Amino acid sequence: MKHTLFAGTAALALLSAGAALAADGILVGHIADITGATSAVGKPYGQGIADAMNYINAHGGVAGKKIIFETVDYAYEVPRAMAAYKKLTGSEKATAIQGWGTGDTEALVSSVAKDEIPYFSASYSGHLTDPQGKTSVKGAPYNFFYGPSYSDACRGLVQWAHEDWKKKGGTGKPKFVHMGDNHPYPNAPKMACGAYAKELGFEVGNEIQYSLKPGDFKAQCLSLKESGAHYAYLGNTSGSTISLLKSCETVGVTTQFLANIWGTDEGSLKATGDAADKLVWVVGASTWSDDTPGMKLVREISKVSDASGNEPRPVHYIRAICSVYYMKEAMEMAAQSGPITGPAIKKAMETHAKDWVPAGLEGVCLPSTWTADDHRGTTTVKVYQASTKGGTIGMKQVYTADIPRRKEWLGW
Repeated sequence: MKHTLFAGTAALALLSAGAALAADGILVGHIADITGATSAVGKPYGQGIADAMNYINAHGGVAGKKIIFETVDYAYEVPRAMAAYKKLTGSEKATAIQGWGTGDTEALVSSVAKDEIPYFSASYSGHLTDPQGKTSVKGAPYNFFYGPSYSDACRGLVQWAHEDWKKKGGTGKPKFVHMGDNHPYPNAPKMACGAYAKELGFEVGNEIQYSLKPGDFKAQCLSLKESGAHYAYLGNTSGSTISLLKSCETVGVTTQFLANIWGTDEGSLKATGDAADKLVWVVGASTWSDDTPGMKLVREISKVSDASGNEPRPVHYIRAICSVYYMKEAMEMAAQSGPITGPAIKKAMETHAKDWVPAGLEGVCLPSTWTADDHRGTTTVKVYQASTKGGTIGMKQVYTADIPRRKEWLGW
């Protein structure tokens, strides 16, 4: 099925016609990775963002205004994201931005704060959750994301591993290692998660680095095997995970792997085959096969780029819809008391009723709460486990972690 990716119908007109058209709609920047190192998950996520905004436009827009957007593929290169941001804040100031990676999002924290532009990222770095800089080097007052932070998600995986160790009758200290590229995204939870693993009684071994780009990782797998680690956190995206798991199967690694929220999905489990069996990872919303009330709206949105409605969407696509709909409802709240501006959207995000789920997405998006001093929308971590032996792909939820909102963990 051919998908029409990222068509905001008025976007090209806007960019050429200037401020006059901006007054007719709400300009939302969309910075995505469609061709870069994280594109295996960036493309379906970006498709979900675009489909959701186009669906909203086709059903009345936001407070009677269309969302105007053009997707910029920055190929996971921070300088290109910075250039896109500069363009979006030039003659046509974006009201909000749907962004992507950790490196670029963290690099833009001060800029979006100064420009008062709510930045809804697909980076779930814990560094973005401290709006007032109470526990961080600097605050991130205009940064928001949907889902548990990378740090809390990793803590949830470690909690599951702790329970798994006890169920298996393990004795002594289980050993935990962090694996991933030397990059802001896989590094984001490393210190926080390692500290929590130690708190639970794990021995934390030396980290093992492997590239975000797919490759032959037998050397890293041999290092893992020699480390004697019982549990290994995988910090990269799905393309890299496929290679890592296959390489480790080849050299006989028996470590239990724990993948982050971008570390796998339905398609990559199929591509990995037996090597992904028993992989444990984080899922942040309903899956395509779930029968929750809000999946009706998700399936309607999906038809924007798949008229047949038969194309199964990966978990990343569905989380993207949640991100857009939180932004949409915040814009609608802002419109009730005046113009839809960045500060008004921020205020709406931080003052909405507790345990917020966008209308129509009940059972899909995790109930979330943002406040003026805490941008950890949710600390609930849904842990899934894969079954892939013999060509049959299965995934089921095996654990739910409710990570406490410790003050010292804000922004970490």
